[in-house]
Amino acid sequence: MVTTPWGTVGVQSHTFRLLQKKGTAMARRPLIATLTSAALLAPALTQAQVTLKPDGQWRYLLSAGANFSSGNNDAATLNLAAEGARQTNTDKWTWDAKADRARSNGVDTVERYGLRTQYNRDFSIDWFGFGSGELMRDRLANISGRYSLATGVGRHIWSDASGFFDISGGLGYSYDRYIAPTVIADELRGSYGRLELVLSEESSHKLTDTTSFRQKFSVFPDLRDSGKFRAVLDLGLTVAMTQRVNLTAGLNHRYDSDPGTNLKKADTMFVTGVSMRFD
Repeated sequence: MVTTPWGTVGVQSHTFRLLQKKGTAMARRPLIATLTSAALLAPALTQAQVTLKPDGQWRYLLSAGANFSSGNNDAATLNLAAEGARQTNTDKWTWDAKADRARSNGVDTVERYGLRTQYNRDFSIDWFGFGSGELMRDRLANISGRYSLATGVGRHIWSDASGFFDISGGLGYSYDRYIAPTVIADELRGSYGRLELVLSEESSHKLTDTTSFRQKFSVFPDLRDSGKFRAVLDLGLTVAMTQRVNLTAGLNHRYDSDPGTNLKKADTMFVTGVSMRFD
């Protein structure tokens, strides 16, 4: 049962895994499935967003969600996130960190940690360059550590007081270390590094005076093993309760066409909670 911010006064969170079987239409068409999910879920699900103002000042956002139960079902979930952003008329630097844990009847169901940052620099009214880095650990996905760097160029499709829409593309390198050796690219490996294409689109929208929405969809085709790729979808909705406190909902969907032995290709996490701004 999923509890959204609109259905409870307390902080609630819910996580789940999306299972996909080899040979199904969805497994054969993962990008179509991901985009369809985004279209259906975008009006209702996402995570909070830090305030963006072109004044060169750092601004921060802290978010938390938790759920505990006991009795016939002993379960607990905890979701923590932090964001920072600094923007001027010519550049933008953002970072975010996340920690997600969930346990049910003595069994871990989620254990994921992540940190990422990106710097954008305009070199014309419409075009910008970017550099990004990411660290990630997901024990249940057998990833001891994923280290990613990327750089490229992007274009501002539109930008005004109500939000923005950007597209970007470039090259990146990702290196995975596995908790247990697994078969990747037809070989048993303890680690795997590869060059990747980086293709992304991102937007932010102020829907009303108190409600804002953002989304980002990225695809990472593997240049070392043709036909393999990763995809990440992030959605976020924020409803302001006061000038500082917001109710939030977030959806993260990750797809890996070659995740390793006995692992599902897709993981989906839905989280609701509250956030506090430090502007």
